Amino acid sequence: MKKLFFTTVLLGAGIAFSTFSHAGEIADRVEKTKTLLVGTEGTYAPFTFHGKDSKLTGFDVEIIEKVAEKLGLKIEFKETAWDGMYAGLNAKRFDVIANQTNPSPERLKKYDYSAPYNYSAGVIVTKENNNSIKTFSDLKGKKSAQSATSNWSKDARDNGAIIVTVDSLAQNLEAVKQERVDATVNDKLAVLDYFKKQPNAGLKIAVESDKKIPTGFAFLKGEEELIAKVNKALEELRQDGTLKQLSIKWFGDDITQ
Repeated sequence: MKKLFFTTVLLGAGIAFSTFSHAGEIADRVEKTKTLLVGTEGTYAPFTFHGKDSKLTGFDVEIIEKVAEKLGLKIEFKETAWDGMYAGLNAKRFDVIANQTNPSPERLKKYDYSAPYNYSAGVIVTKENNNSIKTFSDLKGKKSAQSATSNWSKDARDNGAIIVTVDSLAQNLEAVKQERVDATVNDKLAVLDYFKKQPNAGLKIAVESDKKIPTGFAFLKGEEELIAKVNKALEELRQDGTLKQLSIKWFGDDITQ
């Protein structure tokens, strides 16, 4: 029988709320199977990708693995293209998304998020010789390569960009390199990782947002009990230094604060 409980849930946007709720359907299944089904891209380095040994790895992958370890759960990863990620969560193909997802106002209407485990910022990437974009408002009328359902696509569109839809960060940046578009708006951490691997790409960060963007794990609404357990595990990982260690391992800096 489902339990009635009182808990406080911390959302990725920094919002805290307390609620009476029944344990969710997914929490019940996780409790019975001791397995967490995790949706992730597997193509978004350095967060979730396949290394030289073809094994799935990355910052987000290692954090959700540590969370599952704290909770005494096994993990089964369900690799999914980004544009189908939330549809997969809606269809309950997996229990949680671990893929650098952040709680936009639109998403918060449909989904709940764990406490943040890292922070980043949005950037505009252009060719090195392109000096026409110096602010986000300069995107007006410019072509910007974006994944269809990402928040970055919305940021570009809200600033008047003409959206050219592609499937991945690598394709976004390739479109800029080939001058098929003027720019792309994307995550600073992912872009810096790309630059580290492609130092002669001929691209630059033209603009960086001053807004700090939190990243959390995404869940269906009604799963407050599972979220509370994940938040407890994340706080333990923060207190014992694991989050900071993983951040330094992947980025050379602490991006968890």
